[in-house]
Amino acid sequence: MSRYFSDKYDSIVALSTPVGIGAIGVIRVSGENAITVVNSIFTSKDLRSVPSHTLHVGLLKIDFEILDEVVVSIFKNPHSYTGEDVVEISCHGSAFIQSRIINVLVELGCRLAKPGEFTQRAFLNGKLDLTQAEAVADLIASNTNASRNTAMNSMRGGFKSVLSSLREKLLFFSSMIELELDFSTEDVEFVDRTSLESVINELISNNYKLLNSFKLGNVIKNGVQTAIIGKPNTGKSTLLNALLNENRAIVSDIAGTTRDTIEEILNIDSILFRLIDTAGIRDNSGDIIENLGIEKSLEKMKTADIVLYLFDINKTSVEELKIVVDDFTQQGINFLLVGNKLDISVENKEAALSGFPNLVLISAKEDQNLNELRDKLIELSVGGDINTESTVVTNIRHYEALKELDKSLKEVKTGLEHNVPGDLLSLDIRQCLYYLGLITGEITSEEQLDMIFSKFCIGK
Repeated sequence: MSRYFSDKYDSIVALSTPVGIGAIGVIRVSGENAITVVNSIFTSKDLRSVPSHTLHVGLLKIDFEILDEVVVSIFKNPHSYTGEDVVEISCHGSAFIQSRIINVLVELGCRLAKPGEFTQRAFLNGKLDLTQAEAVADLIASNTNASRNTAMNSMRGGFKSVLSSLREKLLFFSSMIELELDFSTEDVEFVDRTSLESVINELISNNYKLLNSFKLGNVIKNGVQTAIIGKPNTGKSTLLNALLNENRAIVSDIAGTTRDTIEEILNIDSILFRLIDTAGIRDNSGDIIENLGIEKSLEKMKTADIVLYLFDINKTSVEELKIVVDDFTQQGINFLLVGNKLDISVENKEAALSGFPNLVLISAKEDQNLNELRDKLIELSVGGDINTESTVVTNIRHYEALKELDKSLKEVKTGLEHNVPGDLLSLDIRQCLYYLGLITGEITSEEQLDMIFSKFCIGK
């Protein structure tokens, strides 16, 4: 039997489990010739005659060389992940064995898969739309319960269902307009313009909800950059350690102990806060290294999503805090005032500070009111409770297309209000359908697909 099959079959192969030594590794093969190729080195039975979705134990052998004892899973088209014939080989987790099997399969006519090519084939074969395909990558990259739930909802068709509803209503609207154009000489209306405007208003409202969900989606996917800023010895490192429940940062009574930024990740209710402990900010430091740390602190403050301004409630005046608040407000900084050392307060500061917005009084050393601080962080980042059961937009590509859709829908609404001719309304509606198609993949280019799937890991 020839070891080389025709290139037209274009079967692809890749390791689908992480690279490294483990109990088993899974090698995936997909394509018209996938079963035939694997069958040529599987000695236990003829895989071409077995039913789909079955497992088979046996030896892989090339000439007189036994490659490994494996379990082979058979998935016949179209009932497979890619929509093609798929074979998954569960072999032992030796990097040498995995590499040897893949090399033999390449010798037999397969080629190495590109990143994301299995999922790309699933999309091209109609097994997934583009939102579901992209959700696969998000699910693989998920690192919290919220990010997993959001990706799972999209992968199972939640986002697709919402977009399909928008599309169906637009198509209905478009069909009514097109029908009127066919009878334009008779001056008839097949549907009341007020009813059409009501449909457009509903679409605008639904699209707005999707756009509005991106703030939450972005936080779920990318986390929240949170800079802890304040003067020296206000307890920034103590607060970081308390929130992380470990001694991550050095704590001392010496001003300027923290010279460089320290970054750690804190998970609060499935939202990842990327905490940045910065050098204390003060004027006229004579230490060059400390001054560099202060410069970095100011840079982090400007780029952070949230700034925790930590101050010592016993040493900070109301007037000083007012200057800080005014400065943050003018710069458009999303901030939270955190008064520390409540445990050693010599007087009641709460009444004097009660007029400040976004204020929490704590004792980092004694873990006092830290739960209130965590709640405030969630409120500032996502605006309240996290609902990942509904459709949440996490992809910037989707968000940009939805923004363009919003503009086009409003142009249709304006056209209805000004009673523009049906042919112009029809053009605006087609533009709306175009932006929906960009999201779902009904309108794509090869370059765009390559860009999207290149972000996947090989073997998926």
